[in-house]
Amino acid sequence: FMLQNVFQSFFVTAEKPKLGLMVIVAAGLTNMVLDYVFIAVLGFGLKGAAIATVCGECVGGLLPLAYFGRHNKSPLKLGKTHFYGKVLIRTCSNGLSELMTNLSSSIVNSLYNLQLMKFAGENGVAAYGTIMYVNFIFVAIFIGYSIGSAPIISYHYGAQNHDELKNLFRKSLTLICIWAFALFVLAQFLAAPVSKLFVGYDRSLYEMTVMGFRIYCFVFLINGCNIFGSSFFTALNNGPISAAISFLRTLVFQLSAVLLLPMILGINGIWSSVAAAELLTLCVTITFFIRKRNYYHYA
Repeated sequence: FMLQNVFQSFFVTAEKPKLGLMVIVAAGLTNMVLDYVFIAVLGFGLKGAAIATVCGECVGGLLPLAYFGRHNKSPLKLGKTHFYGKVLIRTCSNGLSELMTNLSSSIVNSLYNLQLMKFAGENGVAAYGTIMYVNFIFVAIFIGYSIGSAPIISYHYGAQNHDELKNLFRKSLTLICIWAFALFVLAQFLAAPVSKLFVGYDRSLYEMTVMGFRIYCFVFLINGCNIFGSSFFTALNNGPISAAISFLRTLVFQLSAVLLLPMILGINGIWSSVAAAELLTLCVTITFFIRKRNYYHYA
């Protein structure tokens, strides 16, 4: 799992993003096919699902290892190395934002479920689960672009290509704003059919999910800039700022919003809490963009 994630960044840096995509798709298809074989055909049950998952991760992690371990057509190749303590420490500190994002999501999701059980019972948790399925797909667009553009930003920053860095920054924000509006409109149209697909068996649950989805999707207008902002400062080797954006976005503001807004708006406060947290984070992200623009020469 760790190799699969790390090598995706290597593929982009090595100018082989399509090969990285092929590896991820191959890993996912391996998992899907073996799920069917081990569970439906061979009757292994839960153990079969576990084995299929491991096989998929092996494809995603070991194929790149074989590719970079030999001579290839990319600029990168694995070779002998030494222990570089300072580099390792800087790398870990630069990844603080990703650490905070993953740690915070577990805490926040647990609190959301508790609040939903309190204000809406099991139906609230079921509706939230449906919304999260679609949210993961939409947010993946912002995350994918941010991760994919990070090595390019790092390269031009390190090479002091200030004009190209400015160009990347400007075009990235333009693209993200266009996607944000498009995803928001798409989410509004998809609210009813997606809710019917997952929870159409229960009328009251369906209506709750549609209402929650249409309130929640305002987050797509905002979160793209925050996701890119965190990744952007990571690419510029400024881990503390990146971590601050992620920490405020995924933990501090979301915890505050999900605890306070339901007291005022009831269950609608839960659906709108993520958008409120993202809006507060956007103010912080814009502040960092403005304050650091002359230091890094991206604007």
